[in-house]
Amino acid sequence: MAELKNHNFRGTKRPSPDESDDVKTDSKKPTAMISSLLEDPAAAIANTRHEFGEHGGVNMSIEASATFTVMEPETMRRMFAGELGPDRDFFIYSRHFNPTVLNLSRQMAALEGTAAAYCTSSGMSAIAAVLLQLLASGDHVVASRTLYGGTHALMAHFFPRTSNITTTFVDIGDLKEVEKAIVEGKTKVLYFESVSNPTLAVANIPELCRIGHEKGVTVVVDNTFAPMILSPARLGADVVVHSISKFISGGADIIAGAVCGPTKLVNSMMDLRQGSLMLLGPTMNAKVAFELSERIPHLSLRMKEHCRRASVFAERMKKAGLKVIYPGLEDHPQHQLMKSLANPEYGFGGMLCVDMGTEERANKLMSILQNTTQFGFMAVSLGYYETLMSCSGSSTSSEMSGEERELAGISPGLVRMSIGYMGTLEQKWSQFEKALAKVQDIGVPFCNN
Repeated sequence: MAELKNHNFRGTKRPSPDESDDVKTDSKKPTAMISSLLEDPAAAIANTRHEFGEHGGVNMSIEASATFTVMEPETMRRMFAGELGPDRDFFIYSRHFNPTVLNLSRQMAALEGTAAAYCTSSGMSAIAAVLLQLLASGDHVVASRTLYGGTHALMAHFFPRTSNITTTFVDIGDLKEVEKAIVEGKTKVLYFESVSNPTLAVANIPELCRIGHEKGVTVVVDNTFAPMILSPARLGADVVVHSISKFISGGADIIAGAVCGPTKLVNSMMDLRQGSLMLLGPTMNAKVAFELSERIPHLSLRMKEHCRRASVFAERMKKAGLKVIYPGLEDHPQHQLMKSLANPEYGFGGMLCVDMGTEERANKLMSILQNTTQFGFMAVSLGYYETLMSCSGSSTSSEMSGEERELAGISPGLVRMSIGYMGTLEQKWSQFEKALAKVQDIGVPFCNN
């Protein structure tokens, strides 16, 4: 719920219920709505009110309480009845709403240009919770066949077994196939990633949203690979989800997620009787929310450097004879599409793929890059300041069958790289070149474009 009124904590007096009833409507104006829908995400984040600490510190105080007091017994009844809530500074329990988590949620709503947001304990909890809120037993989802392996497993295996929710996986780039797969009256959600994991296919967000809305379905977009770069809600999406653990955190030290969307949806997810977040309880710790809120102000700077280096490396890797997949390359199938959708100055993303053809070749390259030349680390996840590498088919997409990976375009030798910004660009490129020379020495052929 991003609509918590903007105030600083210093000198704030907890209002009585009567005082709260007199709060002017303007004080509850959604912070994200202050920003123009066309505004740069960094400017939108800067427009959110900065919370001061309890004693005047430049950083807000952490509200670490699990539960909250009331001044009058009647107040508690009114909170549980829904008459008083966090929009007026009345809190029940931190699994429901927490002031520090709400502050981070306001930042996420501003980042994505939505009216509201709420942050969770992981990206998968955000995805699962929003889908469970939007879907009921017997409902149907149309989803991209190229998704993060955990998301694919949730839809392909977990939901049918536990909730009688089925999914049709389609080529999200084939708009006619998408439209055909939507069953009127049964399909409730169209789900895809703005930039697919791991193949880096770029979704035509405006056209997919048009199709979804014409068919009366809710469009949910995972924007984990492209924060700041793409703004799905500004392009028509109803809901945007994130694994904050990745680029937004930037430190590979926190697991977190977020749901960004309409106030009505976020409030429904926190409903005491029917809310998926409230009742399933994937609660974000307030101390984690505080740490993350301190990182968002420099997210735009980090993303620009991730993107700049990925672009330079992609061009050089291609010239070196490697088969490279990167939306910033002119031969990428959706290069012009992403260029037309991306926010100015943020580039084409910090992710690239090198297809070595076979898993054996991929593993040899990664081993040399980590253990000999120190170019990066063999590890899953992304958005870290060091480069992270993984062979997607045997790691983050291993939940998919071989046939499903083939349909998704995931080669056995596909190496996904999250390009970091540690060290100088030329230093890191020199390390990559040395690794390429050693790969040639041991007889591993290049996979030419």
